Amino acid sequence: MMKMAVEYGRSIGFQGDFYIEPKPKEPMKHQYDFDAATAIGFLKAYGLDQDFKMNIEANHATLAGHTFQHDLRVSAINGMLGSIDANQGDCLLGWDTDEFPSNVYETTMCMYEVLKAGGLTGGFNFDAKTRRPSNTYEDMFHAYILGMDAFALGLIKAAEIIEDGRIDNFIKERYASFESGIGKKIVDGNTTLAELAAHAKQLGTAKLPLSGRQEYLHSIVNNILFKG
Repeated sequence: MMKMAVEYGRSIGFQGDFYIEPKPKEPMKHQYDFDAATAIGFLKAYGLDQDFKMNIEANHATLAGHTFQHDLRVSAINGMLGSIDANQGDCLLGWDTDEFPSNVYETTMCMYEVLKAGGLTGGFNFDAKTRRPSNTYEDMFHAYILGMDAFALGLIKAAEIIEDGRIDNFIKERYASFESGIGKKIVDGNTTLAELAAHAKQLGTAKLPLSGRQEYLHSIVNNILFKG
C-alpha cells in the first residue's frame, strides 16, 4: 500500500515527502512503527526511505520510553526528520493524552535538535486538545497561545545554548579520542577486535575515562533557561 501511494503521488506530480508517525501501543504488540528507530528500519528494509520521513510526536516518544529529543535525534541522524506534532503527555499515564505543550525544558531540547539538524522539511502541528475541565472558547485560545509561546521560548533558549558553546565544546572534548589514532579507526570501521585487544594490552593498567559530567551539563541548561 505504501509503495502504491508513492507511485500514485509521483504519477500526479507530487514531489514532496510522505510521512510516517511512530506511535507505540497501537496495537499493543508486534508493530513496526513503535518508535523512530523501528519505523526507519522498516522503511529502509522495503526501500521506502527515500520517499518517507518521520513525523515525530512528543507524546508518542515518551510512550515508547524515550525522550522527545531522542526520537528527533534518531530521525535527524538518519536524514529522515520531517515534521513534528507539538504536544506533550502525562508521564504518569500509559496512554496518549495530547496536551498542549507547556514544558519549556522539553521545547528547548526539541528546538535544539531542530536547529542542529538544520531545520525541518515539514513543519509543526499542534496535535493537542484542551483538558476536559477547560470548556470555553477562551480556553482554546489560551491553549494555542500557551503552545506557541512554549515553543517560541524553547527556540530562543535552544539558540542561546548553541551560542553559549559550552555543551558543544564539552562533547567535542569528550569524544576527541575518536578523531585520531585507534579511535578514528573504530569510527571508520578499519580495525578488528584482535587489534583492539592488542591495543588494550599495550595500554596496561586501565584508566578512568573522561568524566561525563552529566550534572554539570544539566546546570548549564538550567542556567540558560532560568538566568535572570
